[in-house]
Formats: sequence, structure tokens, C-alpha cells
Amino acid sequence: MDPRALYRPSLGLLTDLYQLTMAAGYWKLGMADREAIFHLFARKPPFGGGWAVAAGLGPALALLEGWGFDRADLDYLATLTGNDGGPLFEEGFLRHLEGLRFSCDVDAVPEGTLVGPPAPLLRIQGPLLQAQILETPLLTILNFQTLIATKAARIALAAGDDPVLEFGLRRAQGIDGGLSASRAAYLGGAAATSNVLAGRLFDIPVKGTHAHSWVMVFEDEPAAFAHYADALPNNCVFLVDTYDTVEGVHRAVAAGRALRARGHELAGVRLDSGDLGALAVEARRILDAGGFPDAAVVASNDLDEHRIAALKAAGAPIGVWGVGTRLVTAHDQPSLGGVYKLGAVRDADGAWQPRIKLSENPVKVSIPGCLQVRRHVDPETGFFAGDTIWSAHHGGPPAAQGPDDHDLLVPCFRGGQRVDEPVPLAVSRARARASVQRLAPADRALSPEGAYPVSLAPPLAAARAALVARAGKGDPA
Repeated sequence: MDPRALYRPSLGLLTDLYQLTMAAGYWKLGMADREAIFHLFARKPPFGGGWAVAAGLGPALALLEGWGFDRADLDYLATLTGNDGGPLFEEGFLRHLEGLRFSCDVDAVPEGTLVGPPAPLLRIQGPLLQAQILETPLLTILNFQTLIATKAARIALAAGDDPVLEFGLRRAQGIDGGLSASRAAYLGGAAATSNVLAGRLFDIPVKGTHAHSWVMVFEDEPAAFAHYADALPNNCVFLVDTYDTVEGVHRAVAAGRALRARGHELAGVRLDSGDLGALAVEARRILDAGGFPDAAVVASNDLDEHRIAALKAAGAPIGVWGVGTRLVTAHDQPSLGGVYKLGAVRDADGAWQPRIKLSENPVKVSIPGCLQVRRHVDPETGFFAGDTIWSAHHGGPPAAQGPDDHDLLVPCFRGGQRVDEPVPLAVSRARARASVQRLAPADRALSPEGAYPVSLAPPLAAARAALVARAGKGDPA
């Protein structure tokens, strides 16, 4: 879905001010069209796991297709002032922005692909000014959706064959947070969402029945169930914990018998509080004894992959999992921490010059060059065996380790023109599910011994070490 459809035709100002001040500096120095290469990547896998699921590329590419600045954007920028009270931006720079059209090359990992940080999710090559301004919107979209898709994939992995329903809109971080989270959660493995707008925009199945307020409106719980069954007989999953959960299940069975007499079936009961494991056992017993072995026990209430895994390990007979807050807010790690770093820039003579950022923290030392990621596949098991980051500027691709080895970054734009076809969300969702299943069992664990293996090709590692040594002496070239 194109983000412009939700906000406004121009999203040129969806960036940080310092991107525009740097862009103004590049323009002033005659460097606006100097060619540069940036990479977007996460430094570490989220949630204490070993991998991530790439997401957000579809909306990001849609934004790039129509990227630019309209007259209202430029009129606003003209009002900004510097420390002396004068205009922050020169009129000539604003005129440059007015005529700006996206003209970069973009290569990216398709949505739903399993990735091992710090391998890049996206590479952009083109005019320095454009690539610089686009840092913020690209990170905004890919960081969050990759985070949520990864969380959803972990939850789906814990749930096994049981469907996971995303119920998080009311707890999401605003409207866009709710929509983006619903999209990414479905991509990552959720079977449906309660978010009706996301259902329409992204063609996601929508699910939901009633809340505690429905039960409380009526004189008692049996009447509430009976009235709901009259109103929506083909959508009856009764929430049974408004008063007494066990008694609520008995009342749901009674309502189910009345439904059956009218040619409909009780779909299930939902548990939203208390000891979910013990209550699920009792609910299953009551449903089976009442003649409803196919009615599902649905559980919700602050679930995540760890609680689901623990409940399943304890044998809780829960068949459907409603996950909200801890999914759409990425409760235990609310930021992916993805970054966008310069890998190379052309000099005045047209030669590529690698660039590197140093840090006392080794994980923050960037990787120079024009990067690609080679995925190695075990020819005997079909499992992913690890990835190698390589650079077209430093030794080229590594030797194949098997016939199914392949590069992950694929062309999306060339010279500002889209060269790939938009991928349906359901296709990306299927790719995510298949990717997780192709992890070796040890890598698939929610808390693996180590991260999914990612290494630098030896020529790139050597070039990086040499750059670190030179940059440490104040020579970035």
C-alpha cells in the first residue's frame, strides 16, 4: 500500500531536519549529484534471537516512486530560520528541491526473507543529496515493520500449527503504528487481524466477536450469549470470563445447543484472564462433554512467544492464540535499532572511495563498499547454512558452497524507475513462513545458543581492517 494514500500526495518532508541541512550543504558545495552508496541494516537480531524477517519494503518502494517536494513543502521550508533569525535555506536550494525527482538505484531483500544482521536489508546508490534525505523515511518504514514481522514470526513459531490472531490495534502506537503493525504481523505469520481498516487496505482476513461490554450490557450472561447468537449466529466465539469463567463455559455450551438447533455451530470460547492453562483444560472438558469437540478454546491476555511456548509445553488445549499488546508494540524490544550507513562515494575523478565509521563498540564499526549478501544452503538438508556479506568493490562474490546458494539483494529501482513488480502481501507472508522453516533446528530456537551465522568475505574483511587502521589515523580514504 502506498503511504501517500493515507497522508498526503507529498511525503518529502518525512525526514529529519539534519538530513535537509546536510543536503543544503552538499548543494552549496556542488556535491549534490556526487554518487554515493548507503546500506540499511540492523546491527543485532531482535528479541534475543538469531535472525529477523525483512518487512516494510512494499510501502518503502511505493513512497520512493512518488517521492519529491511540492510547493507547500517548499513554502514551509522557506519559513525556517537559523540562529541569526535569517532564512535557514537559500532560495536556490529550495528551487533545487522543487525540481528534484528520485533517480537512484535500489536493491533490497524481498519482504518475508529471513535475514541475519548485520547483513543489509537495502542498498541505495545514486546522488548523494537524494540518498541522504531518504535515510529517515526508509529507516522509519523498514525498522518498525521488520521488528513486528520478526516478533510475529517468533510467535507463530511458538504456536506451531495453531492460528495466531493479531488483536493489537487498541494498544498500538497511533494510527500508523496500528496499520503498519497489522501489515507486518500478517506478513510475519499471523493468520488474521482485528483491525478492519488494515483488512481492507492490505487484504488481510479479519476476525473478532464481542467484548466484556457486550455481556455487561444485558441482565445476565446467558441473555448476552443468546442475544449475540441471535444477532450473529455465524460468528459465535463467546468471551466467557466476564464473571465466572467456568460457569461462562457452561453457559456458552447452552447457547451452542440453541445455535445448533437453528442450524449453526458454536465456534469456540475465549479466555482472557486467569490461569489460562488450567482454565483451558476445564473449558476443553466442558466443551467436549457438552457435544462440542470442534469448538476452539481461544486464549488472549498479554501473550507472547514465551508464554505460548510455556502453555503448549504444559499441554494446555488451546487451539487459537489472540496476541495484541506484546506483538504490535514489540513489548520486550520496542526498536530494531536499524541504521543507514555510507559505504562508498565517488571522488571528483569518478573512482569509488570506500568509507567506514569507527567506534569503540565493535558492533558499530560499519562495513565499507558496495555490499551484497550470499545465502548458503546446505545441499543435503536444504537448511540455510549461513550468509556471507561481500562487496563488488572488494573481491566480488564468494565461491558457491552448494547449487542453491544465491544473493539476497535484488533490483527494485534503476535510475529512479521501478524495475520489479509489487508483490502481494500474501506472497511475502508465505515466503516468511517458508524461510523460518528452512532454518536449522538450532537456529530456529527462540533463544538460540548464537545468532544465525553471518560473516564477511575474506577480501572484504581485509579491506575493512585496512580502512579501520587508516581511519584511526585520521585518513578516511
